[in-house]
Amino acid sequence: MSTIKYTSPVGIIFLSAENGAVTQLYFDGGRTTPDAMQETTVDAADAKVLTQLTQELDAYFTGTLRDFTVPLCPAGTAFRKQVWAALQTIGYGETMSYKQLAERIGNPKAIRAVGGANHHNPISIVIPCHRVIGASGKLVGYGGGIGVKEFLLAHERKFM
Repeated sequence: MSTIKYTSPVGIIFLSAENGAVTQLYFDGGRTTPDAMQETTVDAADAKVLTQLTQELDAYFTGTLRDFTVPLCPAGTAFRKQVWAALQTIGYGETMSYKQLAERIGNPKAIRAVGGANHHNPISIVIPCHRVIGASGKLVGYGGGIGVKEFLLAHERKFM
């Protein structure tokens, strides 16, 4: 696995790729950042995809990109991958509740499991778990912290 640091408007982000696909995006110091996250030597296949990801993140943060196209390969259970795929169908600048997301995957009683899958999302921002909110409309839980979640949602609303 190849890992680089990316400086964003919300702080340092670690970006990882393996076999030409993005595998991780974690906020430095975030509550879900693996302890061993650090920069590594980058091989040629991973360099290409990491360059694409940094370009897409640059465009996202300047408001010119709404949909990421970088190849992804998040590691997780079949259920988590189903939830992460559903997260990618939430439109730019839109939000939905955990209950709505559970309904979207055809499992309306799996609200807590959907929350757990969100919590374990290894590719934040690109797989937009920041777009999931509590049923009351309140911002709840985010690996980069609620302040980062607030920033990302406000950023997207600004460029809609």
